Order: sequence, then C-alpha cells, then structure tokens
Amino acid sequence: MTASRAPVRQSSVRAHNLALVLQTVANSTDRPSRAAIASGTGLTRATVSALVDDLIAGGLLTEHDPAPRTGAGRPAAGLALNAAGPAGLGLEINVDYLAACVVSLTGEVRQRIVEHGDQRPLAPADALSALDSLASRARAAAAAEGLTLAGAALAVPGLVAADGLVRVAPNLGWQDVDVPALLPGLADLPLIVDNEANLAALASAEGERTFLYVSGEIGIGAGIVLDGELYRGGRGWSGEIGHVTVYPDGRPCRCGANGCLEQYAGQEQVAADAALAASALGIALAAVVNLLDIGVIVLGGAYAPEFDQLRAGIEAELTRRVLTSALAPVTLRAATLGPDAAMRGAADAVVQAVRADPAAWLTR
Repeated sequence: MTASRAPVRQSSVRAHNLALVLQTVANSTDRPSRAAIASGTGLTRATVSALVDDLIAGGLLTEHDPAPRTGAGRPAAGLALNAAGPAGLGLEINVDYLAACVVSLTGEVRQRIVEHGDQRPLAPADALSALDSLASRARAAAAAEGLTLAGAALAVPGLVAADGLVRVAPNLGWQDVDVPALLPGLADLPLIVDNEANLAALASAEGERTFLYVSGEIGIGAGIVLDGELYRGGRGWSGEIGHVTVYPDGRPCRCGANGCLEQYAGQEQVAADAALAASALGIALAAVVNLLDIGVIVLGGAYAPEFDQLRAGIEAELTRRVLTSALAPVTLRAATLGPDAAMRGAADAVVQAVRADPAAWLTR
C-alpha cells in the first residue's frame, strides 16, 4: 500500500485535533468557550469537550468562570493556556556570557539568569559545566514556582549538527564538541541545540514572515526566515554572515580568511568605530538582500542598543548597493528583545513544541 493511501490511525487524528484545539486557544484574543472552539474548528461539541478535558487534565489549559451577564442565556466558561503548565528552559553560551531563562506556556518569562565572563580561555567541558550549574539554578527556581519543564534548548554561536554536535564555533575555539554529553544535569530533559542566531530569529518575528535577523556579539550570526519558516540550508549551517567577505584584502579572521564582516562589525568593533562597522554591515546586508530579496532586516544582540548610531551608515550602503532600493527600500529595525533574544528563542522553541504536539506531552 502506498503512503498516500495508507489509513490514518485514530491516534494520529486525536493528536491532530488536540493540537488544533490548543492552538485555537493560544491564538485567541479572548478566552473562547468550548462551543466557540467547536464552531471555529468544525469539530463536534462532544469531540471538543473530550479534548478540552484531556488538555485540562494534562495541565495545558485552564477553564475560567464566565463574567456575570445581565442578558438572556447562560454565559459559557472560557478557556486559556495554563500559566502553571509545562515550561521551556532556554540556555545560551556566548563568548562573554552564559544565560538561562524559563518561559511559561503562556510566553511569560518566569526566571532569567545571566553570568558575564569570558568563555574563550575555557575548555568546552569547563564552559559547559558552568552552564550546567546555571541551568540547575534556573530549574530549581522554576520548581519553586510549581513549574514543570517540558524540555530545554541551548543557543550556541556556531555550526550545529542535528544530534547536538557543535561542529565548529570559531569564537569559542570549539570543534566537534558533543554538547549533550557534557550537560549531565539536563540528561532527563529533551534537549535541542541550535545556532544562536536561528533561535533569536524565531523570537524576533513580530508579525514578519520573511526577514533577516542579524545578531551582533563578539561574532556575528544571522537567522533567515522565509515565508514563516527558518531557512537552514542544505546541511543546516546557513546564516554565517559574519564570515561574508567585505574587504578581500582586509584583516585576518579567526576562521582563516581575510576581510570577514566579523572583523569590522563585531561588538568590539562597534565600540571602537561605529561608522566603519555600519559601512561594513551595510555592504554585507546588501549582498544578502540582492541574493534573497528580503525586505526586512532586524538587528539584534549588541546591535540593538546601538541601533541609532548604526542605522544611517547601514541604510546608506543599502541604498547604494541594493539593486531594487529605489523600487522597494529595505526596512531596518532593532530587535525589541535585544541581547535576550537567543535564550528567549530557545525557551520559546520548547514551548512551541508543546503547543504543536500536546499529545506527546500528555503521554510522557
């Protein structure tokens, strides 16, 4: 039997419908009733009622008494995501800090811890041991609030394979580091390891479906979102904008090449010469726009607080170098989450996974 004609299992239908109901509540601007969900989804009232009962029993939804009403008829109870339900642990390791946050199912940041310190002199095992301790503190704080973690996600400034192996993180000096094996304190949780700019991009959409997110730290990374989906490339390693050449005969880079954007527009370079950093950024960003036809660029990380200094110089290069700039100027904006975007995106990735597949959570 071909896959296209294979029967749909009852468990698959239930999983789909659980996700449909949960997403309907999550995307509602008010607290929808069971009847409103049935009307909006096309499911029967009996089916919706059974699914809602399961989601409430699993700690994903709460049902609230209706507000008093003076008109005829009995008002219906409303449903909302459970703020005390499964939460996501977001972690980040970067060149000069470690960070952790816990985000509830409703998207609220419940815990946030940042420890500043240069990670470059440390061996990967030592840096990740410190991160493991930080994660343990965040987990303990979350448990004290009655939160249960659904999983964890770690943002890393480097190229990450699907199994969590960091193939290379030049600014940390890492190569082929098995991250999950070096985080024993998280062994009991599902763990995602991803590039920091990718995770930051997911947290910075703000309604945009196609945009480029650029994270400026000691290194520079980019997350490419096309039609609402993160573009990872054929091998999962897209977005290394920091190693786009802006001056071919320029400064040597840690990657072994010369004239990389990172050497002219990294966090340290912005502090030293904002005008040069803006020009270099504009050159690299124009190349991306010409190649991918992206109309919105979001500057995050250390770029966000320096946005006003950088904007004019970047826009001048975009106007000069983007072929279609006179027809459709590129929109440039600062990320509202600033330096927290990557760890927030990491935690959000866990929460979104629960929202997308509540059946998996209910069967744990």
